This record gives sequence, C-alpha cells and structure tokens, in this order.
Amino acid sequence: MRVSSSPAIWFALVTAFCGPAAAKDPIPVIVDIAKVMRISAPAATVVLGNPGIADATMQDRQTLVITGKVAGITNLVVLDAKGQLIADEVIHVVKPQSGYVTVHRGAVRFSYACTPHCNATIEPGDEKDYFDNSEKQLNKRIDLGKQNAATP
Repeated sequence: MRVSSSPAIWFALVTAFCGPAAAKDPIPVIVDIAKVMRISAPAATVVLGNPGIADATMQDRQTLVITGKVAGITNLVVLDAKGQLIADEVIHVVKPQSGYVTVHRGAVRFSYACTPHCNATIEPGDEKDYFDNSEKQLNKRIDLGKQNAATP
C-alpha cells in the first residue's frame, strides 16, 4: 500500500480525525475585581461588546485592566493603529464565590457583602427601594472619599 505525501490529503485526514479547532476559553473576571491582561502588540483601540458588564482601561499600550461590573458574558476586541486585530476574547464576569449573602423575603431580594460583617450591596434584581436607597448611600460614600482624597 502506497501512502500519498500530498499536503491536501494530510490536511483532510488530520481535520477528519481531530475535528474543528477548540474554541478558546473565556477570560474569567470577578465582579468588582480588576484583572490585568497583557497583549502581544501595542493597542490603539479597545472595544467591549457590552460595557455594562465589564470595563477595560489601557494601563499602557500592551497592558489592559479589565474590571467586572455585573455578572454576564461579553467580548473584548483590541486593534492596533492600522486597525489590525490583536485580540478578540470572550469575557465571562461572575459573582464572587464567597463573601456575599442574598436574602429572599417572598418575591423580593436583598444583597449583602459579608466580610465578615454584612453591609448592603446592590445587584440587579434587588428590591427597588432597597436598591435605590443603597445606591444613594454608596454613591455618597464614594463622593466623600473623592473629596477627602482631593483635600491635602
């Protein structure tokens, strides 16, 4: 039996037995936690499919910082100055596995961060008044921190 050395036949055999190339795993990011991503070439443009799920900032031209905002899946596209693709990644934002408690009272939900003492935190789907009041208080706390940081 003679075996052909044709590249086309070898390619056909390899793809028939190996199947399609496996998709890359998503990049895991935890809500409210920053993750550093290094890229292979200097970036000029960074695009997130849904900036409500994650945020990406350029630390330098080859370092991105990705921060999860809410649980979900989106994508990240990085282009160079010529518009050539550097990276096209799926970002999977997940809630932390520990330190959070969700309280259900009938049909309403309340979220707390417990490390070790519990404090109100907000998640989409929490009871509306709880969410709105907690958001106002959290934003006020952030504003006070910014004011104090600006004071010498």
